Order: sequence, then C-alpha cells, then structure tokens
Amino acid sequence: MIGSENSAKGTIGMELTHSEALALLKEYNQEPFHLRHAYTVEAVMRDFARELGYGDEADFWGMAGLLHDIDYERYPEEHCVKAREILAEHGADERLIHAVVSHGYGLVSDVAPEHEMEKVLFAVDELTGLIGASAKMRPSGSVQDMELKSLKKKYKTPSFAAGCSREVIARGAEMLGWDLDTLLVRTLDAMKRCEQDIAAAETAAF
Repeated sequence: MIGSENSAKGTIGMELTHSEALALLKEYNQEPFHLRHAYTVEAVMRDFARELGYGDEADFWGMAGLLHDIDYERYPEEHCVKAREILAEHGADERLIHAVVSHGYGLVSDVAPEHEMEKVLFAVDELTGLIGASAKMRPSGSVQDMELKSLKKKYKTPSFAAGCSREVIARGAEMLGWDLDTLLVRTLDAMKRCEQDIAAAETAAF
C-alpha cells in the first residue's frame, strides 16, 4: 500500500470515485490543453502501475495522474498548495493528496516523493508533455511511429517545448534508479499503448 515500498500491494481506498474526480478536474480546469494533459498522465500512470507490478493499485495511480494539476489553471502561483486544500475539502484520501503535492517537489513543494508511484508521477509529468509536443511535429501526429532517437533529439534541444523541464525529467529518472534512456523508452511505450484511450477520454470531455 502507499506509504511503504515494502508493504503488500493492496487495494487503495481513494474516497473519491473516478466520476467525482473527473467532475472536480473539470470544475477547476477548462482549457483543452490542461485537460488533455490530465488524461494523458492518468493513462500513463495506469499503464506504469500494471507494468511495475502494482496492477491492484492502477485506479489509484491513475487518479493521482488525473488530479495532479488540479489547481494549476486557476491558481498557478499557488500550485500544489491550493491542490491540498481542494482535495481535502472534497474528501480525498491523504495518500492521494500526498501523491499530488509531491509531484511539485523542489519547485513548488517541499513534500518529497516517497512511494514508487509518486516518483513515477514526478518523472512522467514533464516527459509526457515533451513526448506529446514531439508527436505534434510528426507527419503522422502520433507517437506510434516515434523512436527513442527522435525523442532524444527533441529532449536535447532546449528551445523545443522549453516549458518541459529536462532537469525535472532527469531528476525523476534518478529518483527511480533508472538511466534516462530507460525512462524515455518506458514512457514513450506507455503513451503508445495509451494513445487511443487518451483520445477517447478527450473526445468524451467535449
């Protein structure tokens, strides 16, 4: 369970249902870009849960991804501060709140990622943005034909998707004990597997 790397991988009580979480997301976020990012990180987090052996917790991982930027659109100057207030007010489990707040560690939060899920969230938040921006530049507009070499070229070009912090991505890989290529490949593969689910979620939202 969340809170200990070595504890049994059981079902997490999140308090919020997925429908409630989705409604909450849309209450505080209206920009299509922000919503798409939320759906992307949700899907990628679910995929990582299954890939890393936390299949029973996939809903929890996904919800952390869905709500990780709950406060950013409305309160950009209080990111990860307002999130705690909003989530607590709506009955979110403290473990979910900790996960959401910890993704801003070192930037807007002093809450460090502890569980593997929180480290994955920290690592993939910026990276999914970079991969998504890279896909838009491709003739296909898709991640399906993207290879590591192409992604690394974009990663090494500071002016491309400059808002996606390479420092945070690299730090995330370090937190997980992975080399950078491993993080890039695993996240790219997750986005390939999730691309249709992300598109479906986005279509359903509008």
